[in-house]
Amino acid sequence: MLAVPTPTPLHWRLLFWACAAAVLALSLMPPTQPLPTTGWDKANHALGFAMLGVLGGRAYAGRGWPLWLGLVAYGGLIELLQGQTGYREADWLDLFADAVGVAAAIALDWLVRRLSAPRLRA
Repeated sequence: MLAVPTPTPLHWRLLFWACAAAVLALSLMPPTQPLPTTGWDKANHALGFAMLGVLGGRAYAGRGWPLWLGLVAYGGLIELLQGQTGYREADWLDLFADAVGVAAAIALDWLVRRLSAPRLRA
């Protein structure tokens, strides 16, 4: 039987930063390029930032709020950069969708912690 190694924080960090770079690259590509999509731009943003939030939570456990606020700021930076491209435009509803994705990651993190916490017995 093949043994699968347990991911370490370094593995999660590499995956997180690779995903962050991919989100940036996809966000700044010309719209004429065939890009992966859910079919709705706002869902693309929410899904991408939910994934970044989940990966960041694993990569930087215990740093919750600074990490998640940093991700929302990263979304804002991407919007500012898109506004400078000439072929994309900054859309603040996209930033809101990014924040919704981060909020989904926060909710998932809370739920996982809640369900995995030891139960108090009377």
